Amino acid sequence: MSTFGILNGEPRQNAKRLSVWLAVPLALIGWEVLPWAVSLLTPYYGWIAGLPHLWNLIGLIPVLVGTAGLLWGLALHSAQSPEGIECQLDKSYLLMRGPYAYSRHPMYLSELTLLLGWAIFYGSVAVLVAFLAWLVLFVFFAMPVEERVLEAHFGEAYRAYKARVPRWLGLPRR
Repeated sequence: MSTFGILNGEPRQNAKRLSVWLAVPLALIGWEVLPWAVSLLTPYYGWIAGLPHLWNLIGLIPVLVGTAGLLWGLALHSAQSPEGIECQLDKSYLLMRGPYAYSRHPMYLSELTLLLGWAIFYGSVAVLVAFLAWLVLFVFFAMPVEERVLEAHFGEAYRAYKARVPRWLGLPRR
């Protein structure tokens, strides 16, 4: 048995899993409701008489793009692991299709896109600070840790994927 609980290529039986029916509402609450709550900590810049200005409304474009990316990623994870979305970093599968063909971390990218969109929409310094904090967390902790775990788990397959697909976003390298 390997350090990641894989025996003869089979996924470990005690993997922590989350039902897609629970993951989607949690994601929507986390990335749609919490930014609103954080936005209440500071004034809404650009809003006039309680309504968003046109520049604030432009923030809804990245909110929609980020939400679509987040739901797409959850759908791919759910399809790959029908028993429930695997919550640990050492998943039994390596996704390389859909948004994973253009970004090694499309879920993080979607979350950051959402937060930036909400910061623009609310004109909120507090949401912008949250965006910057998540960016730092992802760049200096989450991404490097996840990449080390995936490389240790999938070896050459992950190294080839890593060489072909950019960390953030772009066309795959041949």
